[in-house]
Amino acid sequence: MFLILGLGNPGPRYELTRHNAGFWVADNLADKYNIRLDSHKYFSLYGKGELDGLEVVIAKPMTYMNESGKAARSLLAAFNISPDRMLVIHDDIDLPLGKIKKKFNGGDGGQRGIRSTIQSIRTGEFARVRVGIGRPEDKEDIVDYVLSPFAEEDSGLINETIEQAVRTVEAALQELNKRSKSTED
Repeated sequence: MFLILGLGNPGPRYELTRHNAGFWVADNLADKYNIRLDSHKYFSLYGKGELDGLEVVIAKPMTYMNESGKAARSLLAAFNISPDRMLVIHDDIDLPLGKIKKKFNGGDGGQRGIRSTIQSIRTGEFARVRVGIGRPEDKEDIVDYVLSPFAEEDSGLINETIEQAVRTVEAALQELNKRSKSTED
């Protein structure tokens, strides 16, 4: 079983903000595979199902971004999943809008949801799909920037980006599955 964790902030106030890119990808992935995110437990909204033949839990932490690790730790323990079988989807200001990157371990890169996750589960050995949201011109504006909605003229690019991120998650999950099988042999 694999855990796919889309990071964001709960509630209508944050629903359309850049910081919720992870939620959007998780929602789109769940819709594509008919997985209903309707269980509310382990500090998360989650659902279980199958993605390309692999058993998955798709979850969205119902903590704020900076406390995402509580949900990650709780879900990993509840479903007895190893961190190396977790994939976290999050926004990244260091990538331009529309750019997607996958990464299979490492530090937090300044992303506080990832920082919280690493601190809570005591390892950076988990996969991530980073969704580029661009960077504000003034570094002082980062918090306001990530908590603001995208410009309306970017909506087409955002929809394409979310679709591309879903495909990237699917590919990364297959890669994770291959990696976990090679370590079992």
